[in-house]
Amino acid sequence: MAHDHMNPNHETHEAQPRTELAAGGSNPKKSNRGFASMDRSKQREIASKGGRAAHEKGTAHQFSADEAREAGRKGGGAVSRDKQHMAEIGRIGGQARGRRQRAAAQAKASEQQTTVETEPKSEDGSRESHH
Repeated sequence: MAHDHMNPNHETHEAQPRTELAAGGSNPKKSNRGFASMDRSKQREIASKGGRAAHEKGTAHQFSADEAREAGRKGGGAVSRDKQHMAEIGRIGGQARGRRQRAAAQAKASEQQTTVETEPKSEDGSRESHH
């Protein structure tokens, strides 16, 4: 490049991620400026003020049930075209269902065990049946 002699650090700047340059070059953290860098409560406070102002001004849009249904249909259609994503969420759902079923079976077995242990014994030491 024709201007390499003017910037002796030219190569190191190209190798550094953009976030380092934005923060002054020496700190690898992102900039501490802007909405995204604020803590969640501060973001919510500002967004809430904006929402209230838009409603007072009359420019806020509230989805009707039909509009919301159509938006959900479009979003669902777009997501479902990503087969890898669908396989992943299906796998996660199946794992969660399996965990719930195992927990329910374990709770039922534990409950049955407790019931058997608390049944009165007959004189010969066997459990009496109350059926």
